Amino acid sequence: MIYLQLFYEFFKTGLFSVGGGLATLPFLYDVSDRTGWFSYDQLADMIAVSESTPGAIGVNMATYVGNLTAGPFGGIVATVGLVSPAIILIMLIGGFLTKFRNNFYVEAVFYGLRPASTALIAAAGFSVVWMDLIDTSRLIDAGDWIGFINWHSLVLAIFIFFIMRHRLFKNLHPVIFIAFSALIGILFQFG
Repeated sequence: MIYLQLFYEFFKTGLFSVGGGLATLPFLYDVSDRTGWFSYDQLADMIAVSESTPGAIGVNMATYVGNLTAGPFGGIVATVGLVSPAIILIMLIGGFLTKFRNNFYVEAVFYGLRPASTALIAAAGFSVVWMDLIDTSRLIDAGDWIGFINWHSLVLAIFIFFIMRHRLFKNLHPVIFIAFSALIGILFQFG
């Protein structure tokens, strides 16, 4: 039963998250709230690992959730569930698109999907920043107006932002910044 539920949840996510991996975040928040398979903290860890590893972010997160929930086979089922809508839609659209390539309505649909996918990605980006920089539980529980900010993450984000803008570091490959941020994150975690 868990495999069917995993497939169903990630099929829905894959079907409606137009715009790529970060567009899956609102759906993953919903899955977390409804199923309890993972917490928001685990979701933040999934995002960090998925952003730092090769592969599509959504696929990496589906694999992680499936594996966390039901083992390796669960990871496979969740991943297949996530990518199935894309495969089905591409096959259907590919067959019709050549026939209706210059159709006004087809062009209008694709034109309308652009801002929708941009909004989903922007919402996901704001959610990631909020989740990483703000600890709302401390704010709600203790009314702590200063302690609810994750100062390590804020300082690191500002530091990386300014380093990337400096002319000595502008030509460095993004992998170097990702590796550096991962190393600092590990040091903060164990330090």
